[in-house]
Order: sequence, then C-alpha cells, then structure tokens
Amino acid sequence: MRLLSQLLVILFTLFTLFTPFSAFAVNPDEVLADPALEARARTLSAELRCMVCQNQSIDDSNAELAKDLRLLVRERIKDGDSDEEVLDYIVSRYGEFVLLKPRFNPKTVLLWGAPVLLVLAGGLSLVIFARKRVGKPTGSKLTPEEQARLNELLKK
Repeated sequence: MRLLSQLLVILFTLFTLFTPFSAFAVNPDEVLADPALEARARTLSAELRCMVCQNQSIDDSNAELAKDLRLLVRERIKDGDSDEEVLDYIVSRYGEFVLLKPRFNPKTVLLWGAPVLLVLAGGLSLVIFARKRVGKPTGSKLTPEEQARLNELLKK
C-alpha cells in the first residue's frame, strides 16, 4: 500500500512537471486558416496584456476583451498590416500599458535603467562599506595576562 502511494506521488509530480503551465485561451473559431498568419497572430497575442487580467497575455486570457483583442489582431494581420503596424494600432487605442514588454523610449528610460542603476548603487555601497572596514581592528584588546603570554610565546 505504501509503495502504491509513493508511486502515485511520483507519477503526479512527473505529470505536473511536464504539463504546460498555461493553456492557451484561443478558441478554434478564432484560428486563421493560414498557419503562417496564425503563428504571427499568436506571437503578437503573447506580447499584448489583457486589460482585464493585467498579468496575462491576451493569448492566455479567457476574458471577453482579450477575445476581442485577439480577433482584432487577426483582422489586422488578414488586412496586410505588419507586426509593428498591428502593435502600433493596438497601442494607439489602449496605450503603452497594453504591451507586456514596454518599448524603449524617453518615457520608459527609468523603467529600463532602474535595474542597472540599482546594481551599480549596490556595488558602490559594497565598495564603500568594505573600504571603511579595512583599517578597523577586530575583536577586543588583550588583557595584560594575555599580552604577557603572547610575548612569552614570541620569544621562544
């Protein structure tokens, strides 16, 4: 009985490890007939944020707005828009927040530069802290008995 329960735990663990963490929310009626266009649509959908869920792409979300955006992306692709034109169109309607990976521009310099600035500030503070500690003695002064014993040992 114990062996069976251990086997079930192992099988469950393996199953969960090799199962994709998120299922796509794209419905069969949304899929484009041309596989190349559908691949472009899926790539673009993965880059756009669901405005309802906010932590999911529209490709992963089941919200009605996400479905509408997926259909809009596919419609724009069918109309011959490039990937950049599709993204520009969506951003013009919903703002930069709709992009899961914001573009690098003057408004987002701090967003992109903050990690670098934090690493530099942390490194600088470590250097300053290490330099302050270099000259400081560690421990306490020796008692007269310890000093005499040390001197005695050094003479030998």
